[in-house]
Order: sequence, then C-alpha cells, then structure tokens
Amino acid sequence: MNRTVQTFVSGTHTGVPPTYEMLKEEHEVSVLGAPQSSAPMTTTVINIHSETAVPDHIVWSLFNTLFMNWCCLGFVAFAYSVKSRDRKMVDDVTGAQSYASTAKCLNICALVLGLFLITGFIVLLGFANLTLYQTATKSMQEGRGHF
Repeated sequence: MNRTVQTFVSGTHTGVPPTYEMLKEEHEVSVLGAPQSSAPMTTTVINIHSETAVPDHIVWSLFNTLFMNWCCLGFVAFAYSVKSRDRKMVDDVTGAQSYASTAKCLNICALVLGLFLITGFIVLLGFANLTLYQTATKSMQEGRGHF
C-alpha cells in the first residue's frame, strides 16, 4: 500500500495541518504586516453561557385549553406556560422552571380529568341508549298485546 505523507510547515506549528484560524491569521499578517506597537498584546475572554433548555409546555397547555378545559385547568396551565416563557426571555431560569413545573402539573390534571370525564360520558351515553332501547322494545311488546 502506497501512502504519501504531507507535512505542513506553518510558522511554529510544524507537522500539524493548519486550521482555518491559523491560515486566516497568517494571511492577515502577510497582508497587514506585523503589529506596529511594542505594547504586549492583550486578549479578552467572553464566556457565553449555554442556554438552559426549560420546556414551557405551551403547546400542551394550548391543546388542553382548547379541548380539555375542565374547571378551567387548561386555561390556567396556559397562563403559567406563558409566564414560564416570559421568565425564560429575561434569563430567569429558576422562575421559568417553577412556572413550567406548575404548568406541567396543571396539564396532567386537566388531561387526566378530561379523559375520566369523557370516558364517563361515553359510558353514561351507552347506558342511556341501552335503557332507551329496552324501554322501547318493552313498550312495543306490550303494544302488540292490545291489538
């Protein structure tokens, strides 16, 4: 197997392939020349905090507001989700997490209560239809006996 090895000679970094920053710096030095001042070069370090992901559950709250708004729990959860989003915009992570946690609990309560009520309503509707059917067949049977 035939291998060719490229050795990069780039200033003080010999044997290391140049990065984009190194090439850019060398190009600036060759175009602009060496720095003219004799003062030592100072550097500035800027720490950029990574954004902490705080879920605000706004879509879930909107769904519960529109479809499962039993006892206004969905609307209250939506209000807390908006508060959480507002806190996140002003970099108050603790406040955003607190409001998001409350919104999550309210969403869970609204969803569970909504599912129980819908299931109960369907069962009640089924029993009502069964009772109505039995009453109708009973009255039809009694009605035939009179003819």
